[in-house]
Amino acid sequence: MLIRLGYEITFQVPQPTPMVLMLNVRPERTADLLSPDTIYTNPYVPVTLYYDVFGNLCSRVLAPAGDITFTADAVINDPGVLDPYVPSAQQIPVEDLPPETLQFLLGSRYCETEKLSDFAWQQFGHIQDGWSKVEAIVDYTHNHITFGYPFARNTRTAYEGWQEQVGVCRDFAHLALTLCRCMNIPARYCTGYLGDIGVPPDTAPMDFSGWFQAFLGGEWYTFDARHGRPRIGRVLIAVGRDASDVAISTIFGPSILKTFKVVTLEEAS
Repeated sequence: MLIRLGYEITFQVPQPTPMVLMLNVRPERTADLLSPDTIYTNPYVPVTLYYDVFGNLCSRVLAPAGDITFTADAVINDPGVLDPYVPSAQQIPVEDLPPETLQFLLGSRYCETEKLSDFAWQQFGHIQDGWSKVEAIVDYTHNHITFGYPFARNTRTAYEGWQEQVGVCRDFAHLALTLCRCMNIPARYCTGYLGDIGVPPDTAPMDFSGWFQAFLGGEWYTFDARHGRPRIGRVLIAVGRDASDVAISTIFGPSILKTFKVVTLEEAS
């Protein structure tokens, strides 16, 4: 299956302003690209690439005063299969976890494990460890939070999402992965492309999507508490402890977002 993906994002800045962008697909998917997801700028400015501590591909730019637009238009070859379903995947005891996964057991900016730990153990402690426990957490989160774009708030934490019971995809992901961490299951936040492929089309404008991965049986597996079911055509951009690690743009100065368009469409092969 071929997927066309890209974006057009315009910022206005009053003065020359450094930016860090996280808009390229994860390195493990670059071999699937049939055309590169190169970031183009208007006006032209140099783009410097680097990898962050999580292995995400990042771009540094110095935006001139005024408007600057970032665009990309790429095609990726996708297997066109649902997210893996592996109910036999076992939970690994904390003492046996690979050291690099331990950071994904800890609280982070948007994921307050200390505030949700008691609830998590009361709610999920009796459920069999491993895949079944993560599924129970996903089902709980999917039913507990009401989705709606008007509910978006970029400062909402997992605990606040649990209390308020409203949010967007990042809030579903934050709550579910925090509950997993409380149950000693490493979990990390993911951002990427997820179009209306294999599902009825959504009338809302396209956007980037947030989900999470849980570490079971020595592998990172994808879970989506917002949609509550496996999906087709997911293209990963970045992973981190929470949304603060994978912001699509970090701007070191005042700015105004003027245009934000995302494209994720199945292409005729």
